[in-house]
Amino acid sequence: MSAQPDGPYGPLIPMPELTPDALRAAVAKIAPSRVPELTRHLFEATTNAQQTQSIAPLRTFVHSWAVFVAIERHPQRAARMRELEHFIHDGDGDPMDAMAEIRQIWEAAEAEAGLR
Repeated sequence: MSAQPDGPYGPLIPMPELTPDALRAAVAKIAPSRVPELTRHLFEATTNAQQTQSIAPLRTFVHSWAVFVAIERHPQRAARMRELEHFIHDGDGDPMDAMAEIRQIWEAAEAEAGLR
């Protein structure tokens, strides 16, 4: 896992390496209820990679779970993401600003995970 700067609102855990095992360990620490979903996704990605003879499904798996970890390891960022998702889901207003903020959070998480 790579080191991250500490602060009063720093991350719960360091950003893990972008491997299935490291991502699973990180998810187990920050969102243990999501481990079964990660496991299913990894199984599907592995099966699809074998069937298509392509590593693209595995890259998609790593990308999506690395972004998830990058978001969830920061409690305030994760809470804001959930607020925005609820706002869009509820349909109580114009979702454009919320969607733009979600995109910003997602892009920041991609950069933090080394995916950009």
